[in-house]
Amino acid sequence: QVQLVESGGGLVQPGGSLRLSCAASGMIFRFITMDWYRQAPGKQRELVASIDSGGRTNYADSVKDRFTISRDNVKNMVYLQMNSLKPEDTAVYLCHVLLRGFHYWGQGTQVTVSS
Repeated sequence: QVQLVESGGGLVQPGGSLRLSCAASGMIFRFITMDWYRQAPGKQRELVASIDSGGRTNYADSVKDRFTISRDNVKNMVYLQMNSLKPEDTAVYLCHVLLRGFHYWGQGTQVTVSS
């Protein structure tokens, strides 16, 4: 079955960097668009970045020029490099895939940006 497992979250100071990873299984990974979402307390879940099978990327305006999504089709991994982090980036970050009409989510990894 489809599994998504995130890692790499933590506590970081404003201006710092983190790299999130998502290990995917149970799908033909190289054909699938992969997404990173985030959810902050009291806020709606927000699409942060996407990468399609051809490597084309899209970003939320709030993270453009600071975050970079990438994928490794050999390791079945998707990454989110986050630079110049701000307190408003604090959230649970979730890996997501839409496959055959079903939404699959990882368990999430907490990112906290605070001094």
